Parts: sequence; structure tokens; C-alpha cells
Amino acid sequence: MGMLGKKTIVELAISWLTRERAPDETPMSDFERMRYEIKQGDVILVEGRSHVSDVIKTVTTSRWSHAAFYIGRLHEIEDPFCRQRVKDAFDGQPDVQLIIESELGLGTVVRPLSSYDRDHVRICRPRDLTFSDAQKAINYCIGRLGSKYDMRQIFDLLRFLFPWLILPRRWRSSLFTSSAGDTTKTVCSTMIAEAFASIQYPILPLLKRNERSQLKIYRRNPKLCTPSDFDHSPYFDIIKYPFMNFAQSQPHYRLLPWAHDESIASEQGSQENQQPKHHA
Repeated sequence: MGMLGKKTIVELAISWLTRERAPDETPMSDFERMRYEIKQGDVILVEGRSHVSDVIKTVTTSRWSHAAFYIGRLHEIEDPFCRQRVKDAFDGQPDVQLIIESELGLGTVVRPLSSYDRDHVRICRPRDLTFSDAQKAINYCIGRLGSKYDMRQIFDLLRFLFPWLILPRRWRSSLFTSSAGDTTKTVCSTMIAEAFASIQYPILPLLKRNERSQLKIYRRNPKLCTPSDFDHSPYFDIIKYPFMNFAQSQPHYRLLPWAHDESIASEQGSQENQQPKHHA
């Protein structure tokens, strides 16, 4: 098969993997609340709607299949070189809220936050992150703009998550070999994990005891990071914005429409009464 044929197959595969289902009519998240409260340096987890998202959800046993990094508005980026690079990469108004993400078929790109206004999302906020370090992490991600999406790394991660001994040697993960990966390629969570690693901020470090039973902490390989790791990390605060925004005069669950409504119970009871009775 020629190079042209291989390219066509890859393009068709990417097109099928990235094809998205229509969003739910009623989103789980209140985007308007989120956009007013999000901060630079926040990680946005997304419950994707594509085939590749379904694969990632299955492999990672999590509903979060994608991660994006919030960099704020153009004027909020302090470094003039990085600000100009974002301006060159994004053709839009200067007051638009922006994210950086790596996506299959596109690579690392800058997009408006509103790209996910109809999706189920969650904010993971790095606790006590300083303004200076947030800017450094932003600069790192901006420096990755234009990087290709690393398909090999996806397969490496899939292989790594399978039991080592049951796979043929040629299928085993190459994540830890000296030649693994390509520094010009990345995936969504890896890029963000590397940005936090560049400022020595932990996500899910490894904890081990040495021969003296002393607890030692080790930084995890960023290439092993998945979107759900930000959700599980003890160093990130999880912020949710449910689409039903209740008043604060009483606990919000007291205001749910079924809190004082017995119709559900009554309906269930009526169905039970309609069931045929069996006599001995």
C-alpha cells in the first residue's frame, strides 16, 4: 500500500474517531456560572461525545475523556512573546476567554472556552497555585502550540494499562524506553501534566517506603497522566456548576422538585397495585 493510501486510511480513522454525537438538550453543567468563576491555571475536564472519548472512558474507567487548560483572556497573559503567539494562533476578539488543548486530528490548538458551553464539564483548580507559577504553566502550554497529537502515546498508554505478562514483547509499552515518544507530539492530559511538572506542582505522585520504612514521594511520569488523574488528585480542588442554580436560603437539595412531591412514590405504588396477585 502506498503512502497516499496509508494517509487516506489514517484520515478516515481519525474522522471516525473524532465524530461527535449531538449534545444533550439539557446540559449537566451551568456554563455561564463557570465562565465567570474560572481562573487562569484551572484544568477543565470534559465528558467527550466522540468514539475516541468512549475508548478513553472505558480504559480509564472514568467519565472524563478530555482535559483542557484555561489561559484566560489575551490581555491576562503576561509574557509579551506568548501573548503574541496566542494572538497569531487565534483569530478572534481580544476579550474572549481562551483554552489550550491537544486534540486528535488537530494537535495542540487554542480555542474559546465557549467550545464546551453544551458539554458536561468540571473544573480542577490547583490549590494554592501562585500567580507567577500559573503564568509559567500557561507559557509552557503556549509553547506547545502547533505540536502534533501523539497517536503512538495513546496506544502506549493502552498497552501499559494491560497486564504486562500477557502481551507479546513487541506490543508492550515503550513509555519508559529512552527513545519513546516524540518531543514534538503530545496528548491532552500529558501536555497539561508536563506544564505542572515544569513548575514542580504535583498531580498524582507515587508514594513508596524505603528500607527504613520512611515514606518517599516520587513524581509520576507525565506521559501516564489521564484526565481523571486531575479529578483524583488531592492537590486539586474540584468545582462543579450544576445547571440548576438554587437559592442559598436553605440547603439546595431541599429545593429539588421532588423534595416535597410524593407523585413518584404514589406512581410506584399504583403500579405495584396493578400487578396481578398470585394466590396459593
